[in-house]
Amino acid sequence: MTHIIDKTLAGLLVALMSVMVITVSWQVITRFLLNSPSSYTEELSTYLLIWISLLGAAYALRVRAHLGIDVLVRRLPNTQRRSVRVFAYIIIIIFSMVALVFGGSWLVYVTLDLNQLSAAFQVPMGYVYLALPISGLLMTYYSIIAIRENPDQESPTLLSDG
Repeated sequence: MTHIIDKTLAGLLVALMSVMVITVSWQVITRFLLNSPSSYTEELSTYLLIWISLLGAAYALRVRAHLGIDVLVRRLPNTQRRSVRVFAYIIIIIFSMVALVFGGSWLVYVTLDLNQLSAAFQVPMGYVYLALPISGLLMTYYSIIAIRENPDQESPTLLSDG
C-alpha cells in the first residue's frame, strides 16, 4: 500500500511540475513575445505552486529530506536518538492533524459553502485548498510509517525504484 502511495505521489508531483513549467513558459511567451499576457497562467501557476509545495512537503517527509539541525541529536546514544526522532514524528502528526487536516478541512468546507470562486477560472476555491487536508493526511501516514520503521534507517529512494 505504501509503495503505491509513494509512486502515485511522486508521479503526481512530476506531472504538476511539468504543467507548471509549461504554464510559466507560456506566460513569458505571451507577455514578452506576443505583448498580450494570458489571464489564466498566473492564477494557474499560483494554484499549482500551492499543490506542489504541500504535496512536496509530504514527499520530503517520506524521503527524510526536510532540513533539520541534528548536531545535538547525533551526539546522543542510539536509544535516546530514536526517542527524540519518534517524539519529532509525534509532533509532526499532531501539527498535521490539527493544522492541515482539521484546519484545512474547515477551510475547504467554508469556501465551498460560501461558493468562493477563483478570479480567472471561476472554479470553487475549496478545490484549491483541498491540498491542505490531503497533504496533512499524507504527512500523518508517513510519520506513522517512519515511527514503525526505524527512524534512523536510510531514507527510501522513491523516484529511482523500478
